[in-house]
Amino acid sequence: MNHNGFIMGEGFPFIIALCGATILAFAAGLKVVLCVFLIVTLFVIWFFRNPQRYPPASEKEGLIISPADGRVIRIEETTSDEKPGQTFLKISIFMNIFDVHVNRIPCAGEVRSIRYREGKFLSANLDKASEFNERNTILLQTADGREIITVQIAGLIARRIVCWLKEGMQVSRGERFGMIRFGSRLEVFLPLGSTLLVKVGEKVRAGETPIGELT
Repeated sequence: MNHNGFIMGEGFPFIIALCGATILAFAAGLKVVLCVFLIVTLFVIWFFRNPQRYPPASEKEGLIISPADGRVIRIEETTSDEKPGQTFLKISIFMNIFDVHVNRIPCAGEVRSIRYREGKFLSANLDKASEFNERNTILLQTADGREIITVQIAGLIARRIVCWLKEGMQVSRGERFGMIRFGSRLEVFLPLGSTLLVKVGEKVRAGETPIGELT
């Protein structure tokens, strides 16, 4: 499937079905229904948009960029199930249904593990969504051995996490790696002592906005 097109390939089944329904409504002369299907079709096309992004021109290998479009809703020191007993600096980013939902690699490195876990579908802006919702956890290791954890978390409307990565892959900063359909949350766990480059309430863009730096 093409991951670089203007529209994400995962959106085509929805778009084709809605286009079909719109044509049927037009043929049947159902003007109100036609308007509804046309608006929904245009929204879904817009939702699955896949704009080109360019990571900041920086030679710093430790620069971490946002994996998602959205708003920073929480920054805290906490642990991760992937590394019991180890404390990280966690940055939580909430994506509403109007944000671009393509997710991007925060830093270059090797995909060490990918772990999917089923869960609930609470609103992704709630703190308990971080603990209970459906999730996909990706552990990256940088060239100098440091570990970055990125977690895709489904939301109230989102019911499908998409990830194209495989364990052992070498990935680049800003590279597309997946998406979550219709509203969700991304969390990035940085080594304790990393420098923060964002604050709570700030809007960020996937593949472009620096959110931290490894020190």
